[in-house]
Amino acid sequence: MWLRLRQIALVAEKLAPIEAALIDVLGVKVAFRDPGVGHFGLENALFPIGNILLEVVAPKRENTAGGRYLERRGGDGGYMVITQCDDHLPRRKRIADLGVRIVNQFENKHFRNMQLHPKDTGGSFFEIDEALGENAHDHDGPWEPSGPEWQKFKDTARVAGIVAAEIQTDDPKKVAARWSEISEIALAADGITLPLDNATVRFVRCADGRPEGLGGIDIGCNDKTAILAAAKRRGLAIHDDTIMLCGMRLKLV
Repeated sequence: MWLRLRQIALVAEKLAPIEAALIDVLGVKVAFRDPGVGHFGLENALFPIGNILLEVVAPKRENTAGGRYLERRGGDGGYMVITQCDDHLPRRKRIADLGVRIVNQFENKHFRNMQLHPKDTGGSFFEIDEALGENAHDHDGPWEPSGPEWQKFKDTARVAGIVAAEIQTDDPKKVAARWSEISEIALAADGITLPLDNATVRFVRCADGRPEGLGGIDIGCNDKTAILAAAKRRGLAIHDDTIMLCGMRLKLV
C-alpha cells in the first residue's frame, strides 16, 4: 500500500489577499473553487503546484470550524495534510482498530474521504482519501476536490511541487510515532520524518509562539529567483530561502 501527499489546506481570515499573493509570488493559477465548502460556511481556491494541490479556505460567516481554528492558532496558517491512498478499506479498518475518531467522511463513485480528528492524531488535521475510476491512481490523475480539469491549470514555470509538510508540536517524536502508527509507514532514522510515496512529513518543536499545527511546506522550485523577487516586492518576510505567507513558512528548495 502506498500513501502520497496530494493536497495541503491553509486557512485564512480573508481569501482574496492570500489568493493574490500566491498567484503573484508562486506563479500559480486557480484551478477550482469548490461550492461544496459553502456547506461549512467557507469559500476556497485550489492551486496546482506540480501534482499536489494547495487549497486556501476562508470563513464567510461567523461560528465556522475554520474560523474557530483561526482563533485557536492565532491567525492565518496551515490547516490540513491531505493524502491519497491506493486502497481505502484497509486504511479505514486501521483507523477503527486504533480508535481514531473520524471528523468527516463521504464516499461516491469518484472518491472516498476520511478526515481524522486532530486530537487523536496530534499535530494537525490528517486526511486519507482515495480517488476512484479511470487513471485514479496516476500522479496526474483525477482528484475530485480540485475539480474536473485541474491539470489544465498547472504552471510549473516557478514551482515544481510540494516536497514536504512541516508540523510543529510540543512533542515531535510522540506525534511522529502516532502518524507512523496510523499510516503504517516506518519513520526515518531521525524519528521525526515520515516518508510518504512522493514527499515527507516533518515534525518539529513549536518555536514561533504559536500552538501546534501545520507550520510550513517545502516547495520544489524551477525559478527560485523570480519567487524571491516577487516576495520582496510584496514586502513579505524572507529569511534565507524561506518566505512567510498565509502564516506559513514556505521553504524554497
